[in-house]
Amino acid sequence: MAEFNEFFVAGMAVLGAGIAMVAGLGPGIGEGIAASKACEAVGRNPDAESKIRNMMVLGIALSETTGIYALIIALILIFLKA
Repeated sequence: MAEFNEFFVAGMAVLGAGIAMVAGLGPGIGEGIAASKACEAVGRNPDAESKIRNMMVLGIALSETTGIYALIIALILIFLKA
C-alpha cells in the first residue's frame, strides 16, 4: 500500500505541474494583444513610437511574470515531490 501512495502522490504532482503550465496561455495571449495594439498605435502616431514601445515592454514584462511563476510552481511540483 505504501508504493501506491508514493506513486499516487508522484502522479498528482506531475498532473498539477501540467495544470500549472496552462497558466502560460494567458501571458502569451496578452503579449500578442499588447504587441498588436502597439503596432496600431505606432501606425496612427509615429512620433510617439518611443513612448509606446516603452509602455509595451513594461506591460509585456509584467504579464510575463505570471508565466514564470507558473513555471516555478510546476518545477517545484515535479522535482520536490513529497
